[in-house]
Amino acid sequence: MKIDYHMHSDFSADCKTPMEETIKAAIDKGFTEICFTEHIDYDYPDPTITFDLDVERYTQEIKAMQGKYAGVIQIKKGVEIGVQPYLLQRYEDFLDTESFDFIICSEHTTAKMDLHSGEFFKHRTAKEAYHTYYEELLYCVEHFDRYNILGHLDLVKRYQTPDPDADFTEMIQQIFKTIIPKGKGIEVNTSGYDYGLDHAMPSDDILRLYKQCGGEIITIGSDAHYSNQVGRYFKEKIALLKEVGFKYLCTFNDQKPTFHSLEEFL
Repeated sequence: MKIDYHMHSDFSADCKTPMEETIKAAIDKGFTEICFTEHIDYDYPDPTITFDLDVERYTQEIKAMQGKYAGVIQIKKGVEIGVQPYLLQRYEDFLDTESFDFIICSEHTTAKMDLHSGEFFKHRTAKEAYHTYYEELLYCVEHFDRYNILGHLDLVKRYQTPDPDADFTEMIQQIFKTIIPKGKGIEVNTSGYDYGLDHAMPSDDILRLYKQCGGEIITIGSDAHYSNQVGRYFKEKIALLKEVGFKYLCTFNDQKPTFHSLEEFL
């Protein structure tokens, strides 16, 4: 098997790649199943971009592609929601009216400031920034359950080098102790390497902590915004998952996980 469970098309505001172009690239690389996870970020604080999603048109395109490539590749309909503590009810209302195979819960905005512009970090030490980021993520997972996995859990590292004297293991552990009993998982997001990190997201130590806490639900995704990014760095990260002691990778249908032996991917 070859799967990629985090990718975007021109249905996401930060991507211009047509869906079919990415599908063809996945087929060329031998992928057997992919899931598009288009962005919805309510109240995104950058006025130059709006992360809404035309769900009706997106659903139509997914169905058309599923029909066209039936028997060649499995194509799943997912979404990546950008949570903030005050938006949780709004996402509840949205998900009451829509259906997806797979939902990623990600934090792209903290303290009502987007991480990408750097504004969030201007008047905070690295320790303060990380604490606020993980504090808000913990609040969200304690008060919101409408997702399957947490996306790029330590995304904050992409924008701010960690303070070597600050340890957030306890906060991350509390996140895991909250999500694991609820049947939620995490992803390995390999896009970290493209942003100057020496690891995927989350970093290897956090993957090990998730395993130590009893976590088993893992997906792998490239976070592709261009077709040539599909499946990037997967071989190394799947080998790492085996080394850490994970047994499975998951796919989803109607938000229900199917566990596939890691041996199928090696």
